[in-house]
Amino acid sequence: MLSSKARAALRAEAQGLSVTVHVGHQGVTDAVRQSLEDALRARELVKLQFSRNDSVNLKEAANALAEAMGADVVQVIGRTATLYRKNPELSEQRREGRS
Repeated sequence: MLSSKARAALRAEAQGLSVTVHVGHQGVTDAVRQSLEDALRARELVKLQFSRNDSVNLKEAANALAEAMGADVVQVIGRTATLYRKNPELSEQRREGRS
């Protein structure tokens, strides 16, 4: 669970990101889950965009997807959700890069 300060910092960081994963009219499929898994492993902070599917509650879908991926929902705005999952390998690489 993210603290409100951490969530605010991630929201600010996510503002400049482009959408990485698109959830189509078929909803959350295995392909979407795999794409999201790959994106979270590579970047930690990922934006998703849901298609116009009126039968889906976006906040519930984002929360369910985040729970399945072991991630946290940073924010949901309109049809776009931002998810974060800490990757210790990426954090270590960033620290080594600064040294």
